[in-house]
Amino acid sequence: MRPARPVARRPVVRPVAEDETPDGPPCPACGTPNLAGRRFCRRCAAPLQVREQAAALPWWRTVWPFRRRVRGGSGRMLRRTLLVLAVAALVLAGFLFFPLGRYAYEDVRDKLGKTSEISPTGAAASGEAPGHPAGAAIDGVTNEYWGAPALGASLTCSFGTPFRLVGVVVHTGVSTEPQEFRRGARPTRADLLVTTEDGKVHKKSLSFNDKPGKQESRMGISDVVSVELVLREAAGQGKGRPIAVGEIEFFRRA
Repeated sequence: MRPARPVARRPVVRPVAEDETPDGPPCPACGTPNLAGRRFCRRCAAPLQVREQAAALPWWRTVWPFRRRVRGGSGRMLRRTLLVLAVAALVLAGFLFFPLGRYAYEDVRDKLGKTSEISPTGAAASGEAPGHPAGAAIDGVTNEYWGAPALGASLTCSFGTPFRLVGVVVHTGVSTEPQEFRRGARPTRADLLVTTEDGKVHKKSLSFNDKPGKQESRMGISDVVSVELVLREAAGQGKGRPIAVGEIEFFRRA
């Protein structure tokens, strides 16, 4: 007789006693209790420690190049550089295209930059006393003066090339000596009419101290082609006393 074909035994499932107490935290997937400290569920193998979801990004962080990269630090330098350039471009545009920004920009340049004196190409007056012509106010010395016959007289100085006017200095009176200064009439208030290349006129009121010496006034006007000084008030007026302007000086941004 032939030997019988061997038949493999069927596996027998043996019950395994539970070695864990079912009083731990439940699984977030199936709800099975697990011991504290386990990382995966003993029943469904789902992770027990769920990672916290990252907070939602603001809308501008979702736009390139501000979008967050998967790799930490990726593109950070590029984003910072582009952000700095964008801010600088906005500031520059504000300075160049808005009047207030342009004024502030030019004012900073006036204060930080150097100045130099500029001489007028000519001077003309609406009226002058004999022996005291308009040219005496721009000859560079203070011992001669332009004599205005009355209030309302004006002195106009013209320039050949437009420039940035940053300051005006006026020497009032017939002399820098205190005694001689009191003997003549001298202006105490005047209007300064500054004409630019486009024909616009800028008006500024000037008040002078009634004492010898230079009277300084800061300006900030571009493309100036002429400046007119109109006398409004004076001290020491009398018969035979013209209102004296010893010298007027103009300064531009170097």
